[in-house]
Amino acid sequence: MRRWTYDDIPDQSGRTVIVTGANSGLGLETARVLAGKGARVVLACRDRGKGESAADLIRAQYPHGDVSCLPLDLADLDSVAAFATAYRAEHDRLDLLINNAGVMYPPLRRTRQGFELQFGTNHLGHFALTGRLLPALLAGGQARVVNVASNAHRTGRIDLDDLNWQRRRYARFAAYGQSKLALLLFTLELHRRLVGANSPLRVTGAHPGWTYTGPSQGRDRFVTVVNGIGRYVAMPLADGVLPILRAATDPDAEGGSYWGPAYRMENSGPPVPASRSVRALEVAVAQRLWAESERLTGVAIDLPPIDRTDS
Repeated sequence: MRRWTYDDIPDQSGRTVIVTGANSGLGLETARVLAGKGARVVLACRDRGKGESAADLIRAQYPHGDVSCLPLDLADLDSVAAFATAYRAEHDRLDLLINNAGVMYPPLRRTRQGFELQFGTNHLGHFALTGRLLPALLAGGQARVVNVASNAHRTGRIDLDDLNWQRRRYARFAAYGQSKLALLLFTLELHRRLVGANSPLRVTGAHPGWTYTGPSQGRDRFVTVVNGIGRYVAMPLADGVLPILRAATDPDAEGGSYWGPAYRMENSGPPVPASRSVRALEVAVAQRLWAESERLTGVAIDLPPIDRTDS
């Protein structure tokens, strides 16, 4: 089978794209490539200064590109609401939303609204963002949402009675797995609802396998060691971003599809359809998580539920 590469990305002229967490790593590379393919790109970054610096880097490579930055802190639902309002004040449509930003393996911390940081940022923040931008996405015609998950979703379990680790002893690796599993269940249920509404909007998922995204920014010894090893054995950023780009741009990427690297237990190689854990395919859990996500965020996504749990 022929490898899917950058050359397979269709021209993106006339399309408007939001990439969360776009000031570094996978987000920056995703934004850079899409700008190079002609897209109008909005970098959604928690740190406005770092976001503007990233935008300057992309403009330096593509002087005629249309790249801007808007502040977005996914750990603060007020910031999510403000971002969506600011975006919709300047744009009447959105063609591609890439929910890429994420927090990985911190000690127990909480978002501004009191959610466990990884679940609150990786899942709830993106759930609320997608809901608030839904009118613009629906106006985009053949628009797409991409949720960036992880192989770590296989270790995740959704505890609907304690999603925010208020009663359980905190385990940061398990919390990360739960947050990424939640994103895949969100993808599953959003796809079902879009199909039920006969909407042309598509949602896909992707994961980058083991990709080296740059020097570790924190002081966590485990993360620093793993990242140091990854510098020599993990995929380079240019390869690791390809599953995300394929999920975002391949005309043949169907709604509900999931993309990742082909080899070494989906840790490296060209982008191909990826596998999911059994828990990522549990429709009943996805439905309950959706309802709980709406309750926690206060954002109701205006798509009717599908009653059948076997679809």
